[in-house]
Amino acid sequence: MKSLTRKEELIMLSIIGLEQDAYLIAIVDHLSNITGKKVSLTSVHLPLGRLEKAGLIKSQLGESTAVRGGRRKKIYTITKWGFEVLAEYKRISDTLWESYTKFSTPRN
Repeated sequence: MKSLTRKEELIMLSIIGLEQDAYLIAIVDHLSNITGKKVSLTSVHLPLGRLEKAGLIKSQLGESTAVRGGRRKKIYTITKWGFEVLAEYKRISDTLWESYTKFSTPRN
């Protein structure tokens, strides 16, 4: 199984949630909203490159828009293998969470 960082997993899940709007700025905004913390462009851009190189995601250029001065957005999607890796991560997480019969905060 391909190993993912937590950031890579969150980015991939964001791509799935954003569907056809999964481009760099939208992913950054989505993660910032979900986590409640400011996410930098670099902290998403670099993992996107690693994920694409690994074959877990792919990209294609979208249509040019006047808002972007005629530049095209790079739209990301998850590959079949990317879905398989995420499904395995979910299975592992679900199994580990199920092992807790009672979840409570630690006492100091």
